Amino acid sequence: MRSWKVVCTLLCVLVLLGLAAAGGNDQGIRDVYHVKFVAPVRVGNTLLPAGDYTVRHTMEGQDHIMVFQQGSKGAEVKAKCTLVPLAQKADKDTTIYLVNAANERVLQELIFRGDSAKHVF
Repeated sequence: MRSWKVVCTLLCVLVLLGLAAAGGNDQGIRDVYHVKFVAPVRVGNTLLPAGDYTVRHTMEGQDHIMVFQQGSKGAEVKAKCTLVPLAQKADKDTTIYLVNAANERVLQELIFRGDSAKHVF
């Protein structure tokens, strides 16, 4: 009888952990991405140099935040974004930017292959 209680308790814990893991990505996006900028890009108030970046999607309260980091020890740059659902999962990575009066690329959207939402800045 006691072994059944232990088994039932373990099963309940496993089910709850599974639900928690599944609920963490109910927005149709991953938590970590990689992006390469071939030219400097302004993200928020910061001009990022060209290069490879690891990008993490995080939450600060109700705000969606993208954290850009170049290399493993580079400084982090945070930018608030809005998730906009896509009609279907993205089939490729896409970076959309505008050019400002200073002739700088300003990041507007990031779309990552396999996601069902895009990040709008």
